Amino acid sequence: MPVPNSIAAQAEEMKTWRRYLHANPELGFDCFGTAAFVAEKLKEFGVDEVHEGIARTGIVAIINGRGPGPTIGLRADMDALPMTEETGVEHASAVPGKMHACGHDGHVTMLLGAAKYLADTRNFSGRVALIFQPAEENEGGAAVMIEEGLMDRFDIGRVFGIHNWPNKPAGLFMTNSGPIMASVDTATITLRGRGGHGAMPHTTVDPVIAMASLVQALQTVVARNVPALEQVVVSVTQIHAGTVSNVIPSEAWMTATIRAFTPEMRRLAEERIRAIAEGQAASFGVELVVNYDHGYPPTINHPEEAAFAASVAATISEVDADTPREMGAEDFSYMLQARPGAYLFLGTGPGAGLHNTGFDFNDDVAPLGAAFFARLVESAQPPNVTTS
Repeated sequence: MPVPNSIAAQAEEMKTWRRYLHANPELGFDCFGTAAFVAEKLKEFGVDEVHEGIARTGIVAIINGRGPGPTIGLRADMDALPMTEETGVEHASAVPGKMHACGHDGHVTMLLGAAKYLADTRNFSGRVALIFQPAEENEGGAAVMIEEGLMDRFDIGRVFGIHNWPNKPAGLFMTNSGPIMASVDTATITLRGRGGHGAMPHTTVDPVIAMASLVQALQTVVARNVPALEQVVVSVTQIHAGTVSNVIPSEAWMTATIRAFTPEMRRLAEERIRAIAEGQAASFGVELVVNYDHGYPPTINHPEEAAFAASVAATISEVDADTPREMGAEDFSYMLQARPGAYLFLGTGPGAGLHNTGFDFNDDVAPLGAAFFARLVESAQPPNVTTS
């Protein structure tokens, strides 16, 4: 039975939840309306505990099973993106400049569907902790929830999450047993020289020519430092300098995004970027300022948990247990640093890609995600009932 009958029967109800959330997107940590909706549903379902206000608007709900046992964590992110929706659907965003362009409305819906089923059936031992997290997009809500005691307070032993993936076959679960998403760091490099008239460059210390050389030199970070079998990306994404055509400016600056799948390659990239920037600045006689922002770490699945999750997913739908890793980043990485667990993608079929103004979550796959979460709990922690 791929999807439990009771979850399949609530598909239309789940669609209603998802479309309400889609029409009412919220950003970052300010998911107040979303959290209120989630808390109301959880209380309707009869979960045992609802803990609100973690990382401002995060929620952790507890459902007790039959008999003692460990606590398994299931996570869904709640926040939207600062984008103007262009889908034209009836349930499109009613909030100008905000939309669910990454499918977090679908993630919340899948976890709510699992919550309703688990609260009704309780066919497991121990506890399940349902984690509804704000601020996945750029602000690291997962890290904040952990800092506020998420794992220890609720005694979570293992943790699992799902992200939808458009343009993959609808219903296909995808995971692997190691790095599945990259780290993301941002380097902002400023070069300061001495400005002057464009007709008299010999009287200046030109940061523009220094910047041009630096951009070229940074291409060697991957090409001549990273082992050929490793994967690292260093992309210069902004260059800013000058105001008019006949003035050499006194300052130029650039930003770059840096992606890697292991802590070792992440460190290597930073070390080489700093060293190359220092050498280039010295060779052109300009002052150097490097601001290196360490963002999300790589999302690294634990092999045992990834294999277990794949085996559970295989009872529901098709599975790719050795899916290629993605250069995008995800703050579920912090949860996998704190506890064993695994992260999976769920294909949603053809359509606009993530972070696209035309994106809309495919409601047909929500019952599959809910069924996966529910069966994961039942398989990890079968009921422990004794009789006299």
